[in-house]
Amino acid sequence: MTVLHPRLQALERQLHPSPLTRVVDTALSSRGLALWIKRDDMLHPIISGNKWRKLKYILNDALYSGADTIVSMGGAYSNHLHALAFVGRELGLKTVGYIRGERPAQLNPTLSDLIDWNMESRFVSRSDFRQLREYTQHESFPELRQGQYWLPEGGATELALRGVAELLDEIELEFDTLAVACGTGTTLTGLVAAAPPASQVLGVAALKGGDFLADDVKQMLDTRGITAYADWRILLDYHGGGFGKTSSALLGFIRDFQNRHDVELEPIYTGKLMFAIYELIQQDYFPAGQRIVAIHTGGLQGKRK
Repeated sequence: MTVLHPRLQALERQLHPSPLTRVVDTALSSRGLALWIKRDDMLHPIISGNKWRKLKYILNDALYSGADTIVSMGGAYSNHLHALAFVGRELGLKTVGYIRGERPAQLNPTLSDLIDWNMESRFVSRSDFRQLREYTQHESFPELRQGQYWLPEGGATELALRGVAELLDEIELEFDTLAVACGTGTTLTGLVAAAPPASQVLGVAALKGGDFLADDVKQMLDTRGITAYADWRILLDYHGGGFGKTSSALLGFIRDFQNRHDVELEPIYTGKLMFAIYELIQQDYFPAGQRIVAIHTGGLQGKRK
């Protein structure tokens, strides 16, 4: 059992329970299905959902290794950088974020928060950003100085998988299907690694052209010697036109779902996840008697304009 650094323990005490909420809906009951949402969005107002779970053991390793700065990367609306900047401030760590694209004339709320929380923001070209993806280990980024710790996009490391896997310990019911939205595939990989045999893990790609995600998940599992006992697959047709893009059907679904179930969704990840689940329900994808758990990965800050 890993002992958390005292500063991290203090931060963890700020977290709230992540309940499992049953969704009551005739679309489910008429088909003999049961659906729950793991409300990781309720963990914390800022570092909710998979952001906290992926960062937890990474930050622990960084603190115990004596790092004073975390360097990472993401887009202009990155939930990962948003959470990292906040956590860095709370833990007394400096943070540096490489951000895809030119600095906009008007900062969006996400970027404004990064600056308010003292993250050093470095805007880079899309080609340079793609090159940054080649650095997958915390010491591999060649421009690191002493005391700096590199964190790949989305926190895609073995320590992130460990944090994500803890989510399964909190689901105290037997389920057939576990479903989650996918960006980098890191959260999906952590769930696949820990899911029980005979279960199915569904990933819903939030970006267009996400064929590469399955290979990335396999590579993350293989390079770490992880044997997955659950069946898993990634659905590629629910991206809504591409990453960050929406459709009238998706936005209408989100409004209706929130009104009926009092669960807030955002259109980048969680809205697409629930939209996909309900489409699959309509298509009779799930056999009668199935128990489905959807993971709400937070990220509601991305809704702001």
